[in-house]
Amino acid sequence: MIDRAGLAEFVRQRRESLQPEDVGLPRGQRRRTSGLRREEVAVLCHMSTDYYARLEQERGPQPSEQMIASIAQGLHLSLDERDHLFRLAGHTPPARGSDSEHISPGMLRILDRLRDTPAEIVTELGETLRQTPLGIALTGDTTRHTGPARSIGYRWFTDPAERERYAPEDHPFLSRMFVSGLREVATRRGPDSRAAHYADLLLAECEEFRTLWHTHEVGVHPRDVKRFRHPEVGAMELHCQTLLDPEQSHLLLVYTATPGSESYEKLQLLSVVSTEMLR
Repeated sequence: MIDRAGLAEFVRQRRESLQPEDVGLPRGQRRRTSGLRREEVAVLCHMSTDYYARLEQERGPQPSEQMIASIAQGLHLSLDERDHLFRLAGHTPPARGSDSEHISPGMLRILDRLRDTPAEIVTELGETLRQTPLGIALTGDTTRHTGPARSIGYRWFTDPAERERYAPEDHPFLSRMFVSGLREVATRRGPDSRAAHYADLLLAECEEFRTLWHTHEVGVHPRDVKRFRHPEVGAMELHCQTLLDPEQSHLLLVYTATPGSESYEKLQLLSVVSTEMLR
């Protein structure tokens, strides 16, 4: 059963404890609010300001599990806080661990400070959870996919367009890498895991995947330098640094170019393109 008073008080307290810089927003010069404004939280939670306001006012229908998950992420809640929020809303908290898509507050804070850098947070199956604006400019909005297509490894073998942004000479290696990675996750998580399900789908759909899968190759790790083919700025060589959240099995991928290189200049140009896209 929903605890409307408890839910309202909890989200209000969390909103008032956050500052704009905590969530990657500009503070502005005329701010009088001690924390975030309701309309700012509504944007972070992907809902209308009116809907969010009704929660704080103990009004409206019981929010769905999907809506509560969005609020938990928008308010940068920890896992314990997220679970508490679900219970206040009358829902059972989602499972923790490798299947969880709730990004930790610490990783979100880092991502929020990388607005001038291509970066993304992904699951161990390569499902994009969040991107910076420049990350979207580099690879497209990869959060828009649904179902198995959320995984870049699945798209690699089922959608020819997925390979267009990567250097053709790297395609054979990347195919081996995606198969190796999926095999390792499926073995680690077991036959009932989402990874095993993706493997079964690809075995039925793709001859290239079947051939590579039956080699039983493991340990093919990503290279430090990734070569992209961007439709607007051309070829780029970017270094990829990775930060792991072991509790959630999430990866923060940050792409940088060597200062003074041609790729560095192209990344600056891409930043301009990204800014124009957001206007």
